[in-house]
Amino acid sequence: MRYDLAIIGSGGAAFAAAIAATRVGRSVVMIERATTGGTCVNVGCVPSKALLAAAEARHTASQAGRFPGIAASAGPVDGPALLAGKDALVEALRTEKYIDLAADYGWEIVDGTARFISEDSGPVLVVDVGAAAGGGTTRVEAEHYLIATGSTPWAPPIDGLPDVGYLTSTTATELHQLPESMIVFGGGYVALEQAQLFARLGTEVTVVARSRLLSGEEPEISAALAAIVADEGITVHTGSHLTAVRRAGERIVATLGTPDGAERELCAAQLLVATGRRPATAGLNLETVGVTTGRRGEIIVDEYLRTATTRIWAAGDVTGGPQFVYVAAAQGTLVADNAFGGAARTLDYTALPRVVFTSPAVASVGMTDAQATAAGLECDCRVLPLAYVTRAVVNRDTRGLVKLVAQADTGRLLGVHAVAENAGEVIAAATYALTAGMTVKQLAHTWAPYLTMAESLKLAAQAYTVDVATLSCCAG
Repeated sequence: MRYDLAIIGSGGAAFAAAIAATRVGRSVVMIERATTGGTCVNVGCVPSKALLAAAEARHTASQAGRFPGIAASAGPVDGPALLAGKDALVEALRTEKYIDLAADYGWEIVDGTARFISEDSGPVLVVDVGAAAGGGTTRVEAEHYLIATGSTPWAPPIDGLPDVGYLTSTTATELHQLPESMIVFGGGYVALEQAQLFARLGTEVTVVARSRLLSGEEPEISAALAAIVADEGITVHTGSHLTAVRRAGERIVATLGTPDGAERELCAAQLLVATGRRPATAGLNLETVGVTTGRRGEIIVDEYLRTATTRIWAAGDVTGGPQFVYVAAAQGTLVADNAFGGAARTLDYTALPRVVFTSPAVASVGMTDAQATAAGLECDCRVLPLAYVTRAVVNRDTRGLVKLVAQADTGRLLGVHAVAENAGEVIAAATYALTAGMTVKQLAHTWAPYLTMAESLKLAAQAYTVDVATLSCCAG
């Protein structure tokens, strides 16, 4: 079996590369050891955001009383029905956007586990074919190889953890009964999305974070989000860690180490460990073909996404870069362009946006205040509370803020950070502003539609020269 491109994996990076390669007439084979579609559609973005949307609908009903004259309530959740609906959605999207799409483009997906071997002619893949496909072993040779195996949940070493049956971000969305209580270990975006999701569906949730919440974001963002989750009844222990866990009948008992050195015990029906992900490279025999990996198992690539072996490329989470499906897709396309078109193309991550799908959402693009200072840039920042944004006022939910980071001498926008409803849409506009090299003065004088959350960008920019509290709500 010889192809122009052999891809290990079938997620966002893999599909983007396969589409780009077939469009220029190249033959492609894709090898997947688990479920076609990778993390995003199967156990990541799609199922988690589908459940988050359902949880928000229930929460909105329970909070309708914030509007005068409106009364509503949220009844109990039918967990099996909710999760069965999520499974049906995932299956439909996997079929339509992955399995059927591959058939339409005409490349083959092989069910099996691939590993490299080295021969005189160069690297070759040996594939242990899955039982559903007949079993046995086959060889795959290609002009180019792409490793797009993604990442897997990672758990730190904690005494007793392997024995208690803990959840990960993958298995948590596969539950078909909602637990009455849950400890979430982690303070990043996956941990907080999952914590709010289960809390809004009726689970009693406790979060344990080793630092502040979303420690990579601005301190103002962390503080705002901490207040929001506390307001929703989620207990948060920051600067803390789990030292040991054990089973006590049907419950899990976790020993909590606190900042003052004291220890206490937490007890819950489930423990979700959401402390990050690591590249999935085990079993590929990378050393056999000269592909090097880093401390966390990430494949080392150059700016063109080539590995140390000329004909082998890597893209997506397996490279240890930003773990976003849109980054994986962009990298997959880049590999095909560089491998078959000699494009020598690279990607610019300067204005790469990120969104945490809590509610209100958190979104950022560009530098934080601390990052700009570390880069030797003198910063001038403004923080705009949502109490000054009329969209938030009429929504009767002013929780959140927008922070602008600008270069002091030029006014050039360096970063935008937000906690707000529809923060992802706000940050998309901010991404365009950063990409265009806009200054805060230009942003302050750019058209912004009234009664949108995106108007917060203009108002935050105006805060550099005026007191926004003195502006008319619709004549800024």
